Amino acid sequence: MPCPGCDGSVLLDDTEDFTGEKNALPNRNSIRGFEVIDNIKEAVERACPSTVSCADILAFAAREAVFLSGGPFWAVPLGRRDAITTSQTAANQQIPSPFEPLENITAKFASKGLDLNDLVVLSGGHTIGFAQCFTFKRRLFDFQGSGKPDPLLDSSMLSKLQTMCPNKDTSNSNIAPLDATSTFKFDNAYYTNLVSNSGLLDSDQALIGDPRTAAMVNYYSTNQFSFYNDFAASMVKLSNVGVLTGENGQIRKKCGFVN
Repeated sequence: MPCPGCDGSVLLDDTEDFTGEKNALPNRNSIRGFEVIDNIKEAVERACPSTVSCADILAFAAREAVFLSGGPFWAVPLGRRDAITTSQTAANQQIPSPFEPLENITAKFASKGLDLNDLVVLSGGHTIGFAQCFTFKRRLFDFQGSGKPDPLLDSSMLSKLQTMCPNKDTSNSNIAPLDATSTFKFDNAYYTNLVSNSGLLDSDQALIGDPRTAAMVNYYSTNQFSFYNDFAASMVKLSNVGVLTGENGQIRKKCGFVN
C-alpha cells in the first residue's frame, strides 16, 4: 500500500471511507499543532479562496518553525495539491520507528528517494521537540533484554531520564526533550549529543555506531553552517516526495476534510 508523501494527508480526520494517519502508532499522542494549520488555512481561504493547499501550508509552517527557532531559511517550492484519501496502515508500515535498526530506517528513506546523507541531516531535526518515554525507556532499564541500562548512555543523562521516566507503565506518556542541551533552539547540538553518547533515541544514537554515518555526525557536530545548508537542501528534497500536482488531488477548503 503506497504511503502518501507531501500531500497534506496527515491532516485528514477519520471518515467512513478511511482511517487517517493522526492515530497511527508513530503519531498517536505525539503529532500535534493541527489547530495552528487550521487557523492559517482559515485566514488564507479568506484572502485567496481555493488557491493554497494544506500541503503547501504544511511545508511553509515547517520552514518557519525551523527558522524562528534559530535554524536555516530556504525557499519552499509551491504548487502541491492535497490528497483526497489517506492510510493509517501505510503510515504504520512506512514511517521510521525509534525501535528499528539503522538498516531498516535507511531502506525506508531510500524507498522515498532519500539517501544516507539525507537520513543523517534530517535526523538533525531532533534538535527540537520531545519524545514519549515509551520510545526510549528500554535504554534506561532493559537495554537489548539485558536487564540493565544501555552501557554507552551518558551516566548523568541516564540518571535524569530515569527520574523523568520511572520504570512503570504509568510513565510511558511522559515526555523528555530530544535535545536536552538546547531544547527550544535549532542548532547542531543534536550531533554533539550523539558524539558524547547523549542521544535520546536508540535510533539516533545508532548513527554514531555505524562508520558511514558516524563520519557525518562528527562533521556536523563541529560545522553548524554546513549542517544548516545541508538540512535546507534535504528539506526541499523531502518536501518533493509524493507530491500531487495538476489535476491530481484537490485544494481542500478545510485541512481536516476532503471537499
